Amino acid sequence: MNYFISMDSPNTAKRHIDAFMKEIGFVDVAVKMGKGKIAIFFRKLFSTVNLLFKLHKGDVLLIQYPFKKFYVIQCQIAHLKKARVITLIHDLGTFRRKKLTARQEVRRLSHTDVIIVHNQSMNNWLVEHGCKAPLVNLDIFDYISKNEPVSAAHKRSATPTVVFAGGISQRKTAFIYQLDEVLDGCHFHLYGSGLEKGAEKSWRNMVYHGPMDSDEFIRTVNVDWGLVWDGDTIDGCSGTWGSYLRINNPHKASFYLRAGLPVIVWKDSAMAPFIVANKLGVAIDSLRELPQRLKSVTTAEYAEYKTAVMSIKDKLNEGYFFKKALAAALSVEQ
Repeated sequence: MNYFISMDSPNTAKRHIDAFMKEIGFVDVAVKMGKGKIAIFFRKLFSTVNLLFKLHKGDVLLIQYPFKKFYVIQCQIAHLKKARVITLIHDLGTFRRKKLTARQEVRRLSHTDVIIVHNQSMNNWLVEHGCKAPLVNLDIFDYISKNEPVSAAHKRSATPTVVFAGGISQRKTAFIYQLDEVLDGCHFHLYGSGLEKGAEKSWRNMVYHGPMDSDEFIRTVNVDWGLVWDGDTIDGCSGTWGSYLRINNPHKASFYLRAGLPVIVWKDSAMAPFIVANKLGVAIDSLRELPQRLKSVTTAEYAEYKTAVMSIKDKLNEGYFFKKALAAALSVEQ
């Protein structure tokens, strides 16, 4: 049997992986409890203990990482019961919260049998820091939505239109507050929460819409491009959040593609090779390039991007990339 522990996570990517695992027959052994920090702690504890009774020789346990305090214990229980562990990485603590050193992170991950990583950049980083476990590349996160994009029929606008959706606080996305001045020749739409009070008053090229439900966004958004960017500046992605793009697959890219939008990514991001190779969008060094770069895209080129995006959105909805990576992980010899 194949097992996992769901945690009803607020993390969209984790919830979608839970859904795909249920779809393909993985059994959820989570012990259901209430909400709140104390309830979540005991839910994790009791669910981990439950593995002692559920796992048997030859079974597979898939853990979505990080699982914080109980990850190593879950791996040890699985091996005690002669079961296999596959770990799917969502975030590396070395980068995201900086609470682990690279050595500590790799030591923790050494307890698994196979690791599904985001991309080749994350694969290389783990190998460089001593990881010995077999690694499988996910390539891109899948994305489930009950809605279909209106943008299926959308043609490139005469004036390029770009959207950014997500957290827009000064702390995490300071680049937003520098963007309007370099956007002459583009229309920019901003969705999300955390905007500094009054920041939009001086904008000439940007329109702030506030937060929007993700399924509603997918159903209604009608622009040319989705922007995948993070960090402190418009000149490349820097700072804690921006530099993380060098190694991770942001779920935001999957979200835009699921909404039928070609994407704009940072040229040095880990996502750039996949996006460019599959003709899903463009890669740039600086947001200063945005107006000229988008104007240079011909009607035929945009149509090619659009065709590729409308094809991959269905794969994302069906869990194609997770299922492919999981099959590869399961096929790794012990």
